[in-house]
Amino acid sequence: MHTGSQPARTPLAVLALVAAVAALLLGGAGTASAHSGLTGSDPADGSVLASPPPYVTLTFTETVGLSEDSVRVLSPDNERVNPRPAQHADGRGNTGRVALADGLAQGTYTVAWRVVSADGHPISGAFVFSVGKPSETAAEVPDTAAGDTAAGRLHGVFRHAAYSGLALLVGAAAFVLLCWPGAGALRPVRRLLAAGWAALAVSTAALLLLRGPYETGGPLTAAFDPALLGRTATGKAGGALVVRLLLLGATAVLMLRLRRRPAGRAGEPDGRAEEWSPGRRVRWAAAGLAACLALTWAAAEHAAAGIQVPLAVPASVLHLLAMGVWLGGLVTLASLLGSRGTAGPAVPARAVGRFSALAFAAVAALSGTGLYQSWRQVGSWEALTTTSFGRILLVKSAAVILMLWAASFSRRLAARVLDPAGAAGATGADDGAEGVREPALAAVGTAAAGPAPAAGAPGSGAEDGPPATPGEAEGCGQRRRLRRTVAAEAALGVLVLTVTTVLTGTQPGRAAVKSAEAAAARGPQVRVVTVPFDTGTAGHRGTVQITLSPGRVGENSVEAVVFTEDGGLAAVPEIRLALTQTDLDIGPIDAKLTDRKGYWAAYDLRLPVPGEWTAAVTVRTGDIDQATVRAPVAVTGRPK
Repeated sequence: MHTGSQPARTPLAVLALVAAVAALLLGGAGTASAHSGLTGSDPADGSVLASPPPYVTLTFTETVGLSEDSVRVLSPDNERVNPRPAQHADGRGNTGRVALADGLAQGTYTVAWRVVSADGHPISGAFVFSVGKPSETAAEVPDTAAGDTAAGRLHGVFRHAAYSGLALLVGAAAFVLLCWPGAGALRPVRRLLAAGWAALAVSTAALLLLRGPYETGGPLTAAFDPALLGRTATGKAGGALVVRLLLLGATAVLMLRLRRRPAGRAGEPDGRAEEWSPGRRVRWAAAGLAACLALTWAAAEHAAAGIQVPLAVPASVLHLLAMGVWLGGLVTLASLLGSRGTAGPAVPARAVGRFSALAFAAVAALSGTGLYQSWRQVGSWEALTTTSFGRILLVKSAAVILMLWAASFSRRLAARVLDPAGAAGATGADDGAEGVREPALAAVGTAAAGPAPAAGAPGSGAEDGPPATPGEAEGCGQRRRLRRTVAAEAALGVLVLTVTTVLTGTQPGRAAVKSAEAAAARGPQVRVVTVPFDTGTAGHRGTVQITLSPGRVGENSVEAVVFTEDGGLAAVPEIRLALTQTDLDIGPIDAKLTDRKGYWAAYDLRLPVPGEWTAAVTVRTGDIDQATVRAPVAVTGRPK
């Protein structure tokens, strides 16, 4: 099927194709931590400002994508007060900034944000700040996860369908090209190839339509918005889907060409069909298309964000291909071993042997790349049990172990069926030169049902001919067990594929830990200190509550409220607050609290350094009755 020097050039052409797709998909990729997290905001969550800020700025752990509605600032009356969409602040990709309208009234404002992480998954959240003083009302923001929308749920369904289609397409093609070329002419295999291609094509088109509302949180009808679809197609994740559709077109052309190839004749005396050999050019073309298809996942999801991206992307491609070869090949073999009513050649024993060796290599590749990906995305042993990603990964690992356990039975049964002594006992024939009995699996092939052959003919099974000899009965029993274990492997493979789909939509453990550390570093947004006081006079005791927001270096707001012994609010003539940093000999700094008719407050207290400060609170309950109490207050530095 190949002449001259063309086969030598084919691998170079395939490498060029993979390199071109990689350049297209990874051209704008940078290092990041998969699944971003909010590290800080200005104004800070819960802060009270003396005057309206000109901007609201958010800072994330990684580069994020922004849309027109990525940041919305809502007034207490639920009216939007940022007239223009968010932009990256000072060209920094890990920020989002919106300008606010002039003349904001006093009250509490809500900032609702929704951005897209570098790995293509949307994240969202909300926080509040106040101008002048907090108001009794604030805008309400739905408390749902970023992907918990109709579009998000459908996106997850079609993502699973896409993984399944890739596995079926790659596995069936690998079985035909590497294990048994003659299977390409059989109806069950052609159906599997067509089903895999169709599932991948339909799911990819659906994902492209759903990508816009999935990222923005919009309704399903937004999937058909031409403007939104245009923005999606030019983005990183949407561009990968467009490339995938183009590659599927090229795959369809190759499949149609292969379908016209002759598969040979059945019914040879030794039970073997004359098979068409696909040749190196076809194999390399198929391998290149499969690698490029897998690259459209690796370049747009977890592998393209985080540490060691140049190594993680090819490892992810290899992982996906090995998964497809193993799981899709198992489905193909199970289909051939379990089909009925289609005339054609039986499954040759050497095809099972080749697939057994191919599956072993795929499992080895899966194990190596899986361990690397686990280390890269989990980050620590502790994250295996403390993060959602780690716990789901443990479930996937358990399913893979069960699948390997079932695979060990399949390999042993396949070895018995291929064993020369076992084959001779079952058929009385020896293939001499190769040491493999092709008729040993003739009855398993199940693609060869049709009219029952004559007794003793190749392909006759125990149920199709005269009473079987003990050797034949044992061979048939082994073949039935092989069929069952292969089916069990395939069923467990479906479970592994489902868990993998969930895993790809979950924040990796390393990123979750980083987000938690960032949240701990910026500390709580409000410091609340409650201190008891007693002036020494009956009825002149209680507690004073000091609220410091945001409790960081820089400008802070302070509110003080006095409670009686029974917990009721108390009005007092005066409250004074002074803060001192003893270690650095700074202060006391007078907060200059003023009476706000029910509470005392100041909104311009500036604290110069982080550390533990001492708050001295003086509460005067009468003309001469007063008490001074002290309490430690932790002040953090500015978020990075």
